[in-house]
Amino acid sequence: MTIARPILIVEDDEALRASLAEQIAMEGEFVVHEAGSAAEAMTKLADAETRYDAILLDIGLPDADGRDVCARLRRDGQRMPIIMLTGADAEQDVVRGLDAGANDYIAKPFRLSELLARVRAQLRVFDNSEDATFTIGHYMFRPSARLLVDPAKNRKVRLTDKECRILKYLLRANAAPVNRATLLADVWGFNSGVTTHTLETHIYRLRQKMEADPANPQLLLTDRGAYRLEPRAGERLAA
Repeated sequence: MTIARPILIVEDDEALRASLAEQIAMEGEFVVHEAGSAAEAMTKLADAETRYDAILLDIGLPDADGRDVCARLRRDGQRMPIIMLTGADAEQDVVRGLDAGANDYIAKPFRLSELLARVRAQLRVFDNSEDATFTIGHYMFRPSARLLVDPAKNRKVRLTDKECRILKYLLRANAAPVNRATLLADVWGFNSGVTTHTLETHIYRLRQKMEADPANPQLLLTDRGAYRLEPRAGERLAA
């Protein structure tokens, strides 16, 4: 089981947007959200309950130039991969898009397989970059540095590679339970021969590191024999 990653398509051509969203969703690799304008996209991106792992951003939007939208997102601290979609592929257009902060640029018409390959490539780079930072309760999770950072207490919690991979997988599940077999297959590999006891030991150690009361976890939960992450639980408790 692979967790589908959320992406946002910002494209004013409704027929093209719907067709693209349908084709991408059929692959099962991504959950697709849509916006027909810059204003709609910014509203979706401002929603604290929503996370996007990548954005496909058209240049010719009805209410803004996509390159200006990209530059604004970068100024606002958005670091996910942004791939510009455009009918113009002149060198100066490509340069302007990349200078605005885009990670890649693809001209219409394009093949779906090429677009998806570019999205996957950018996600691989992003997942291992210093920019990949996620919120889990009162922690900032930095997978590339294998750290949980508690800014309020100026505290850093060091994680192992396996602990990082467990947290990353559970984060992508968006608070849905993930069974033990799925986690074992993703973190250790299908043919590793590792038992569920190994996973349970890692979960135990993670709770010791990140929970205020490991015996009463609020972030890393057991749910009907599966595990799930409640990344906003710490925020609710602090409110």
